[in-house]
Amino acid sequence: MSAQLKVNTTEFTLNTGAKIPAVGLGTWRASEKDAAYNSVLTALKNGYRHIDTAAIYGNEEEVGRGIAAAGIPRNELFVTTKLWNKKHKDVESALDESLKKLGLDYVDLYLIHWPVSTDPETDKPYSDHDFVDTWKTLQKIYKEGKKVKAIGVSNFTVKKLEKLLNADGVDVVPAANQVEAHPLLTQPELYDYLKSKNIILEAYSPLGSSESPLFKNKTITDIAEKNGVEPAQVLVSWAVQRDTVVLPKSVTDSRIISNIKTFTLSKEDFETLNKLSEKDGVVRTCNPGFNNFND
Repeated sequence: MSAQLKVNTTEFTLNTGAKIPAVGLGTWRASEKDAAYNSVLTALKNGYRHIDTAAIYGNEEEVGRGIAAAGIPRNELFVTTKLWNKKHKDVESALDESLKKLGLDYVDLYLIHWPVSTDPETDKPYSDHDFVDTWKTLQKIYKEGKKVKAIGVSNFTVKKLEKLLNADGVDVVPAANQVEAHPLLTQPELYDYLKSKNIILEAYSPLGSSESPLFKNKTITDIAEKNGVEPAQVLVSWAVQRDTVVLPKSVTDSRIISNIKTFTLSKEDFETLNKLSEKDGVVRTCNPGFNNFND
């Protein structure tokens, strides 16, 4: 029997009080000419109201063109971009550059992309500046209330969040932490910690990125077949059901349209997915050498 699929309009509430749509369009690796423009336009025409990009993706201009072409009122959209590692000592100008490329006066969420502050001259971490210093600059910009409506982090572990929240001069709790998350990387300790601090978990690569082992996983394909849905719809539905924001990425129109159509998993199927990594092992698809996920 086929599940009841419908366009997901769920919203979660950030610790700022703002609403964030549960399903957003991820644009990482949408780098071919017009790929980001077309995917953003398709997404916004088919029910998405949340777009996620980053300076390092190199597609902010295309994302901005897609937003403009869709003609959705700005107050109905939620747009996120991110600060790159080499710009940690230059936050305001990096943000201004992103806003100019996006064609926007503000972003709804601005994230520290990685907890790594890198000297652009040497490509090595600064000895006199870390993500806490970067966050203090972001706090000032956030409190001015013009260019960013919320600030957050990405790829932060519990230890790094503890360091941030316990630092002198830090008085703004991140609104979100964007990390890789899917049934083979449920991150239970981080998940529970974020819940306790009222920080939204945003799941990137929720479909497992390219060459995804998730689409070949028998448990996931069996649940999809049983419910008459696509494996991607199982994964997006699971992510929303555990109260996380989810950012599936695609540049294929049909997949963009189907990825926002979700259903409610049975309790049994939901629990099976929650425990999948215990059976099949933990898989992390995004692990750049400049970052250490163990501290």
